[in-house]
Amino acid sequence: MILAPVLFLSLLSFGGSTGTLGKGVPTDSPESAGSYYPPSESAGGWRHCKKNEEVRRLAGMDPEKLELVGRENTALYGGPWVLLVIRHGYIAGEWMGVPAMPQTTFDVWSCTKSATGIAYGLLLDDSRNHRLPKGARIDLDSPAYSFIPEGHPLTDPAKEKIKLRHLLTMTSGIPGEDHGIVGIAVRPAGGEYEFALGKEPDRFGDSAARLYAPPGEAWDYSDAAFAHLSLIFFHVAGREIGDFMKARVFEPIGIENSGWDLQGGGGNLGPHTNAHSGLRLSARDFARLGYLMLRGGTWNGKQIVPKWWIELATAKSQELNPHYGYTFWVNSDGELWPHVPKDAFCLHGLRHKPVLCGSLARPGGDSAGLRAAAYRARGDTLDVDRGGCCKVGCIAGRCLATLGELLSNQTALRQVLYKNGSELLKLTRP
Repeated sequence: MILAPVLFLSLLSFGGSTGTLGKGVPTDSPESAGSYYPPSESAGGWRHCKKNEEVRRLAGMDPEKLELVGRENTALYGGPWVLLVIRHGYIAGEWMGVPAMPQTTFDVWSCTKSATGIAYGLLLDDSRNHRLPKGARIDLDSPAYSFIPEGHPLTDPAKEKIKLRHLLTMTSGIPGEDHGIVGIAVRPAGGEYEFALGKEPDRFGDSAARLYAPPGEAWDYSDAAFAHLSLIFFHVAGREIGDFMKARVFEPIGIENSGWDLQGGGGNLGPHTNAHSGLRLSARDFARLGYLMLRGGTWNGKQIVPKWWIELATAKSQELNPHYGYTFWVNSDGELWPHVPKDAFCLHGLRHKPVLCGSLARPGGDSAGLRAAAYRARGDTLDVDRGGCCKVGCIAGRCLATLGELLSNQTALRQVLYKNGSELLKLTRP
């Protein structure tokens, strides 16, 4: 049985210097996106370009080239998928595969980790400002297991040295994909948190009981480690990550149609919000999250997510894997995505391949004022990049043409976006 792949992409861009997107297409929008924030879908949603002339004039993009991209994906992908392109706050293009609709939600898989990271930015800021219940205090150097009573007695004395920053940067020493532990595959009647804490093995007999390296001395992509963050958040904040994010982030920015899986329970520890996977959003609503990140956490004049956290989370967090920040994939060294700005970042997930990328145009950055974000979901046919961990696949920076190289590696799409195999068919000024 062939499973139809899923494509789910959203490109956002706002601001930018005057230039051209394709031949004769101006980039300066008559209505600045700098002051625009989309209302919720029930209140009208994103503004639309309804004609090709509006795509050129309002979004500053070439409608013919966009249509080629949409047509290519329509031809290549079956099943539910969504391709959404937004610029200057206008939907410039939107395509869907049956039976998907604009409000269809998709499991964003490990993009969920970055949403958890956003929740932690708020939690840490609340601690700094003495807003946590019962006077609780937590920071990046807090010992993780001091907030996890379920983890005691420790299955490895070395776990005492795990700090919150280690869990958020995949440097805790808790084994993950590089050690054969992919996801949290519990035994029948087994518990996700029991496995993550090292109290019982998974269905394959693998265990997270012992650290494979001292905390802070090695990097491994570990869902077992990330599950600790759900327990810590619940004990510190007194509420679940999913409920917290709905009240503090999703509702304020107009996300009305979302879901977030729980894990555990049924006689085992939990249930609690799944910190590493299971967030469900539509393309349009995921674009809101990207828009928020690209605005430094502000929405309609209100600081929703602390700017200091966004700046910290979207830059490299350590040298063991310089492509990883605090739950975000980053381009700080310009090596992960050589053709995009160094301040680009993304949320990235396995299997459905969801990706959100952006550029904050920090001082000294090379994004020239054009900020972009993208989200993509792919089906069961996986791209395996950079060591087989499916960690790469994004679009950011100044050329939509980057989509062909970094997102799909589809020959036909590259032919649409590239000229003579190397020269970018420019949709924006370099």
